[in-house]
Amino acid sequence: MKLNTKLTLFNTISKLVIVVLFVLLLPLLITQINLSYTDGKLIAQKEKVLQIVKTLGIGNYITDGESYGSYTLLKEEYISLDEVDAREKLDTILNERRIVEGDTIEYRILSHTFKVNKKNYLLEVGKSVSTLDDTSGPLQKIAFLVLVCMILLTILADQLYSNYVLRPLRQIIKTRLNSSRFPYIDSYRKVRTRTTDFQYLDISIHRMMETITDKFQKEREFISNASHELMTPISILQTKIENMFVEEDIADDLKVRLLEMQRILNRLKSITKTLLLISQIENEQFIKEDEVNLNQMLHDVQDEISIRLEQKEITCNIDVPTDVVLQKVNKFLLFNLLFNLINNAIKYNHEGGSINISVRKNAANLVLNIADTGIGISAEELPYIFNRFKKLKRALQQDSFGLGLPIVKSIADFHQIEIEVVSEKEKGSTFSLIIPLSALKN
Repeated sequence: MKLNTKLTLFNTISKLVIVVLFVLLLPLLITQINLSYTDGKLIAQKEKVLQIVKTLGIGNYITDGESYGSYTLLKEEYISLDEVDAREKLDTILNERRIVEGDTIEYRILSHTFKVNKKNYLLEVGKSVSTLDDTSGPLQKIAFLVLVCMILLTILADQLYSNYVLRPLRQIIKTRLNSSRFPYIDSYRKVRTRTTDFQYLDISIHRMMETITDKFQKEREFISNASHELMTPISILQTKIENMFVEEDIADDLKVRLLEMQRILNRLKSITKTLLLISQIENEQFIKEDEVNLNQMLHDVQDEISIRLEQKEITCNIDVPTDVVLQKVNKFLLFNLLFNLINNAIKYNHEGGSINISVRKNAANLVLNIADTGIGISAEELPYIFNRFKKLKRALQQDSFGLGLPIVKSIADFHQIEIEVVSEKEKGSTFSLIIPLSALKN
């Protein structure tokens, strides 16, 4: 999952949690807001009444000792003023029930006692609780809609800001990592960003790529130079040994030693040639201008290796259409690639086993499968099969230098061919060459 997606997902989930909490707390919040607003109105009405009493006197409400009471037509609000015992003192706002014209109604009532002309009066200002509930529903809906709109706007803002902030990181990944090939020869172009972390990451990756390229190039040069230099003394030694065999007075035990020396030199020569070939491939000293009929080349490989097939009584089945032609390839290298894969399929196969070669085409690639019924490769060894000089357990008893599959990988990379391997111990291996359709001749 991309970093930008993770950030957006986190922001969305966190805001959803806030929404859920807000929705759960919203009724309580609205109720408290309504109560605070109602209490404020009741207090304002109380102050207004007290101001009138102070200005006009208590007689404006109470005459001849009678109490005063007034309520609205729908009984939603009322106000009352009575003379009470001088010892009674109240200054509260509570929910209480009152009977008004035979109806029992719950009110939010402000009760307040005050003295006028040495008499104690009780003022009550009430508002129906049902009116509070009437406003709670609409207020909750409005608050919820406002919250949802704000959440959506913040998610959009987070997405836009995340895209803006992470744009340099995406550019670094694209230009420094995904699009880079060895040797790294691109000129350095600083990624434009004001984020110091990204600036540091950009220059660090560039320096790392330069260092790796330098080491990589030195390794290539060493392998190439060493291979060239070794070929001359190896050839000289081989010639001298061959000349010694011509001599008539050579002892039999010396001939045995010379044969052993010649065998070792042949192995050394084979390793040197292989290293030189890999070096030439990686340095792109080959050209890709050939056209190859895949079916014909597979049969050519089969013919060249037929003696080994007969020795182990292995059947090789080639199920490849005759019209599959690859273009812009190097015929010599491609032959080596197929030869090494089929040779390995024989080397690590059982007596009387089989090799099945087939192709299938999908929307983007042609897939060539080379499957054998051999000893297979363990899951622990599978990640290392293309490593140079990595001696696998299955090859310990074989005449192998650990360079066959590295050659295959180098040639495949040179032709932009991907390799996938599926293997199971004692059940065989399948090497799949994934060839882009652009390499096929129409």
